[in-house]
Amino acid sequence: MRAPVGDTRSTRDRDTSRLRAPARRVLRALVTHEPVGVAELEELVGDASAGAVVSFAGVVRDHDGGRAVTMIEYEGHPGAQGVLEAVAADVASRTDVEALAVAHRLGPLAVGDAALVVAVSAAHRQEAFAAAALLVDEVKERLPVWKRQVFPDGTDEWVACP
Repeated sequence: MRAPVGDTRSTRDRDTSRLRAPARRVLRALVTHEPVGVAELEELVGDASAGAVVSFAGVVRDHDGGRAVTMIEYEGHPGAQGVLEAVAADVASRTDVEALAVAHRLGPLAVGDAALVVAVSAAHRQEAFAAAALLVDEVKERLPVWKRQVFPDGTDEWVACP
């Protein structure tokens, strides 16, 4: 197996156990108003050649910046779906994943609801963890979605808006 571009590991450290090159499939990239669960995406990306499935759920917490938060609402740009698809394809092409899936919720979310869900399968845990972290970071950086936080006193604020 050839190492990915920019791979500086020695030949001895490279994975030669694979029967085939990583599939790098994007099985889901979805901006939705519907709940999405981690288990659903984990099952979707499972693969016989994957020794690791890593998932992440970004959930609504009850505080931010020292203030209690009662709920949040996400609004997305009309082009958000296309951007998420492009981000997922980009991350898949740059990593040794078998498959990945990602979903971001829009609309009102309660404390504890999942806003961003990611699942990645790869031959080895290091590849899966690295790809999942990269996918989360790229989504947060590039996806045109904005968050409104609501506080117990009824006030609100938009966070990270252009």
